Amino acid sequence: MINHTMIVSFDQSPPTAELDQYLTGIERVMLDTGFVESVVTRHHIPIPGEEAIPALIATAIVQVAVADTEALAKAFTAPGLHEIINHWQSRHPYKVAWANHERLAA
Repeated sequence: MINHTMIVSFDQSPPTAELDQYLTGIERVMLDTGFVESVVTRHHIPIPGEEAIPALIATAIVQVAVADTEALAKAFTAPGLHEIINHWQSRHPYKVAWANHERLAA
């Protein structure tokens, strides 16, 4: 099992309802690929002063669980994924950092 954890950082945080639409859309399109075992999304929980840290600070987290690297590669070529990314990038630009890793907790 591999987890693909994405840190999504919008240049300007969209309203909560729009962020929820983005996360729901990403979750739906990833699950629809048939290559993904689960998708979990969450809003970032900000703390005072973090904006002063010179780092990529999340707006949201997306974690996708897949069986192996082959399934992960196939999931990212699925129809609809790039359309949803392009749609949201054009409305609310964002950056993504990610890590592929084994499960963090037992």
